[in-house]
Amino acid sequence: MGQDGGTQDGAAALDALRQAIDAIDDEIVARLNRRAALAREVGELKRKTDAPVYRPEREAQIIDRLRAKNAGPLSIAALSAIYLEVISACREIERRLRVAFLGPEGTFSELAMYRHFGHGIDPVPCQTIDEVFRATESGAADFGVVPTENSTEGAVSRSLDLFLQTPLKISGEVLVAVRHNLLAQGNSLEGIQRVCAHPQALAQCNAWLERHAHGLERVAVASNAEGAQLAAADPSTAAIAGEAAAVHYGLQVAAAGIQDDPANRTRFSIIGRHECTPSGRDQSSLILAVQDRPGAMHSLIEPLARHGVSMKRLESRPARQGRWEYYFYIDIAGHQHDPDVAPALAELQRNAAFYKVIGSYPRLP
Repeated sequence: MGQDGGTQDGAAALDALRQAIDAIDDEIVARLNRRAALAREVGELKRKTDAPVYRPEREAQIIDRLRAKNAGPLSIAALSAIYLEVISACREIERRLRVAFLGPEGTFSELAMYRHFGHGIDPVPCQTIDEVFRATESGAADFGVVPTENSTEGAVSRSLDLFLQTPLKISGEVLVAVRHNLLAQGNSLEGIQRVCAHPQALAQCNAWLERHAHGLERVAVASNAEGAQLAAADPSTAAIAGEAAAVHYGLQVAAAGIQDDPANRTRFSIIGRHECTPSGRDQSSLILAVQDRPGAMHSLIEPLARHGVSMKRLESRPARQGRWEYYFYIDIAGHQHDPDVAPALAELQRNAAFYKVIGSYPRLP
């Protein structure tokens, strides 16, 4: 067979594959619209019973079931990302959720928001973590997204303090890889006099700044995106932020990946008034305080071990009022109403000087 014949055969085979893909795409569109029509029916039933539009435990079960059925070649991460947006688009037919986040646009909080809810929402940018809580408590937003822990710097203290005061519950969490970049109007440090960023970002890049920008003033601002706004308005100012902020504010990357820990991660909590029912793969977050007596902390958490409940995290914060020295923030495996968890929590509550469950919710895969 000549070269022309081989080329023609290859083109014909490619054309047949493309036609097969087109046919599958047509079927996918029809199936997606069928799914959306069913979602509309679900929404009508929910309105009659005043049921919530967003059920994070149900959405987690959908994703988990599809992950288990996935045989490839699509990766589990790719399939999860696709279905996140499918679910978001169908949920939007019922009602667009309003979601508060630490803004303005271009923050890692915004990235966490879209990674959890998809794009079928109305974002509500807030200037501070306090404002995210206030917007969600007041009903200006249905849910909020707040940072709670960083792999380099530890707990985000302001978020932890506000959980003591709020009636809101945690209904989910998001883990975001944090890649910090030095952003400026130019692609170098030439002419730069100051670096503006959130205090956590400044701390997470401290070693790099000491080595490469020791003489620059460091200015703490409410968010990394605010720093990017300032850099966009002033050629002598640089910011520390992600690539999304560079694109949004028209800045260049003067230095990429400047975080001290290449595996830097931040955990974000989803807050709102919804209390999740068990999903089968859950986590619970508690705030506790103990009486000031020897062995109090051991006696407080001993029921967890005795009932076989795994403690995933323990953080302490100084008490700002009352007679207790510290509050303890604890994450445990399981839902507060699980048969093996509920008895342990009942004992724990009896032993505690202060006890508050701030949420039982689907845990990350």
